[in-house]
Amino acid sequence: MMKQLPDSAVTLLWVVFGFVVVGGLTALTGSRMVADIIIHVSILGLFAVSLNILVGYTGLVSFGHAMFFASGAYGFGLMMQSGGFSIPFALVLSMLISAAISLVVGYICLKTREIYFAFLTLAIQMLFYSSLLSWVDLTGGDQGLTGGFDKPAFMGIDLGNQNHLFLFILFVSIVSLGVLWHITKTPFGYTLRMIRDNATRVEAFGLNVNRYRLAAFVIASSAASVAGALMCVYVSAAYPNFGYWTMSGEAIFMIMLGGLNSFLGPLVGAAILTLLNHWITAYTELYGLVLGTIILIYVLVLRQGLLDMVLGKWRVRQSRLRTSELPISAVKSETYK
Repeated sequence: MMKQLPDSAVTLLWVVFGFVVVGGLTALTGSRMVADIIIHVSILGLFAVSLNILVGYTGLVSFGHAMFFASGAYGFGLMMQSGGFSIPFALVLSMLISAAISLVVGYICLKTREIYFAFLTLAIQMLFYSSLLSWVDLTGGDQGLTGGFDKPAFMGIDLGNQNHLFLFILFVSIVSLGVLWHITKTPFGYTLRMIRDNATRVEAFGLNVNRYRLAAFVIASSAASVAGALMCVYVSAAYPNFGYWTMSGEAIFMIMLGGLNSFLGPLVGAAILTLLNHWITAYTELYGLVLGTIILIYVLVLRQGLLDMVLGKWRVRQSRLRTSELPISAVKSETYK
């Protein structure tokens, strides 16, 4: 009898499988456009999944999540422009700085509840955005961190090479998603679901709900900062709109489009929104009108995320198959329970 693999090993296997499949398929197509779309989906998908750690798993709606996407991008960009930093070190350090910021912001915002939490995160994000615009000497103001920066090679990886850049961003995105997925499968992740469903009952068990929420806030913000740093690597710049409220709104759109009840739902939503953006801008100048209409019809018809709907139907089908395989007496017994 085979021994069941631990969750960490399963996560590692999925990470390797995802990297090989996506990287291999892109290499086979040899299309620069396909590679660009996958990069955008990977970065924005990681950003949306990180927000769903708060929304879908913890029950906290944050309208200020883009602040940490921007802090990761600006922190990484400033370190690379100053020189003397390797890319992996700058990536990790920008994540740690964002984690420290999120610890303070989360502590303040979690003093409130529900809708007040959402609007307080939005207010702090707009203060951060205003700082990006006004602190011209450091951030470049409304022009952002432009001018590019050197990308020194490390461990045989040269990000000046487009193939290396694609594989690096894809690898870091998949590893980050793997870490988040593993967290949701730990006792900590299941406790977050309990808090989402009934925080009062969790408090009755003697657990400190605010500590769990704060930990989830820091984890989600740190993952968002990694996504921001990867975007900075990709475009060799950081812009104020990374920290604008519309960026947080896009992440919420992605969650709604893909589904908030499944881990990869936001990633599916990111793919949908990215492809819609690519398709609509290619065929019409009425971008906002067409995209808004499509999303409106999508929401009214499906009334749930795409992946949530697919998985829901699959579970119903599996349940019917299991029921059909039971003996007639067992089916009758289940019916009259």
